[in-house]
Amino acid sequence: MMAEAGAGGPRLAELLALGRRLWDELEASTEPSSGAPAVQDKVRQGLDALQRAAAMVAQLELFSENEELEEIASADLKFMLLPALLGALTLKQVDLSRRREHLESAREHFLRFLKLCRSYGLGSFQLPPGTPGEEEAASPLAPRDPAQPNLVAMAMSRTAKIERYKQKKELENKLASMSSSVESGAADEDQIREFYVLQIQKWISTSLEEIESIDQELVILRSRDAARQAPAGPRGPSRPARTPVKPFILTRDAAQARVFGAGYPGLPTMTVDDWYEQRRRQGIVSQQGFGEHGSPPCPFPPAGASNEELQKQQQETEEEEDDEEALRKAREWDDWKDTHPRGYGNRHNMG
Repeated sequence: MMAEAGAGGPRLAELLALGRRLWDELEASTEPSSGAPAVQDKVRQGLDALQRAAAMVAQLELFSENEELEEIASADLKFMLLPALLGALTLKQVDLSRRREHLESAREHFLRFLKLCRSYGLGSFQLPPGTPGEEEAASPLAPRDPAQPNLVAMAMSRTAKIERYKQKKELENKLASMSSSVESGAADEDQIREFYVLQIQKWISTSLEEIESIDQELVILRSRDAARQAPAGPRGPSRPARTPVKPFILTRDAAQARVFGAGYPGLPTMTVDDWYEQRRRQGIVSQQGFGEHGSPPCPFPPAGASNEELQKQQQETEEEEDDEEALRKAREWDDWKDTHPRGYGNRHNMG
């Protein structure tokens, strides 16, 4: 049975009025950040007041699905806004670690408000897709391929948004012209009832917009959470960190090391045997990589090697022979310079 107007007492009305006032202050706030302590303090106070008021409304059973809109007292209509105001204030919270929780909670508040309004025939609208207990009407013009966008549905959605925006602006203008008379107590019963019905219709449009925005953000957050929880791909054994190697000149034998070392005193020289021995001590090259007595691997190609490998081996051998020839000429040139002073043979320098 419907409770009489004002049955909730002034305490219920005061809680709703406090929540509405804090909401209006937050909307008109000039604070540069929504995370400012003063802003978040108002959000907490508003949520506390509205939650207490919603609990009292549920306890008093002011609204029922078995009633008609005409059975609700004009003074009690304003309490239908409680779920919508709760959803709007819930979105004002800025704790990023609980953002998804706040979005889902706000969506439930808006959805509860829309269901309540539809049960009383307030406004002509469809509940958001995916609402439990709601069957989506199949459009005969919908494409058969689900991967293709439904251009007709998109156009209809855009048209509905434009129309909803126009209606919302008209409602806001009408409410602004009626608010002074209602708040001053000069309005009659019919004007008070119309004022609250217009407020409810305005919040229906706001709730639909907020749910659409919430659903878009939830898709992003769920994708991000799924990416974080995805198991890492298979990885091979990690390689041990390599010790940085100081630059040096690699030579074939000790004689070549002495020649190159004399010309490059800033860089040490090392023979191939010394280099292999050092790498073996460091554990980088195994003993199996050496021949007898720790000598380097045999330079001759193994049996069954391909022609390409044989040609490559022959080319390397020729390059080594060229290096030996160049080394021989370099030594002869050094010997010649030792016995011929600089400028020897310069016939043009007659002075």
